[in-house]
Amino acid sequence: MSMDSIVSNSSGYDQSVDWVPLSLTFVEYPKGDVFGKLLALFSLTPFVILSGFVSLILFRRDLHTITFFIGVLLNEICNTVLKHILREPRPLARNTNLLYSEYGMPSSHSQFMWFFASYMLYFTFIRLQYANNKAFKEFFWKVAGAASCIAIACIVSYSRIFLQYHTWKQVIYGALFGIIIGTVWFTIINVVLTPYFPTVISWKISELFLLRDTTLIPNVLWFEYTNIRHEAGARARRRKSISAKSQ
Repeated sequence: MSMDSIVSNSSGYDQSVDWVPLSLTFVEYPKGDVFGKLLALFSLTPFVILSGFVSLILFRRDLHTITFFIGVLLNEICNTVLKHILREPRPLARNTNLLYSEYGMPSSHSQFMWFFASYMLYFTFIRLQYANNKAFKEFFWKVAGAASCIAIACIVSYSRIFLQYHTWKQVIYGALFGIIIGTVWFTIINVVLTPYFPTVISWKISELFLLRDTTLIPNVLWFEYTNIRHEAGARARRRKSISAKSQ
């Protein structure tokens, strides 16, 4: 009987099985390089955004957020297909090869971030329309939000080059594919899908999952704030009225 068999029988586990790590957030950076560590942290931004999508979908149930997230998934599928078609290797062969795809063209991080940034740019300046008199203030926040998305996309893209996960060419092509797919998907949602949102939310399954369409609401935050404040005030007045009658 082999030693592996003895260990397997004594522990109850098969020690001869090869274990492959699933390390989606694993990022290497040069030891002692603070700047490299900071860029490694920035390269985790796509996972933060994905977590935000899941939270928004679970708690807001908005059709536009759901279709936006579907676009993110389609963008990732396109990236995987392109990598296996182009089959261009990464610039640095690392010791932990099992953690990564051997293909680097185009950069998935770059494509993800520029898909998100381009979509948010269109959404901010085309979709968001506020009906109030604070035009300059709203424009300022639009510009600040769009500039932040572009800046983060640039930092994440550069981090992939600095940490030697991708070449400049792989990152640039990833950004181009992300912008193209983001533009196409934004057009599909606003031109093709949005007109059907009222029909979708009228379905029984949409009522079951509490799906909603906020397309025609100019400022969702202000709408929710005013309605919640109005409802809270109405409930407070009813409680006072009941209390006065009981006395």
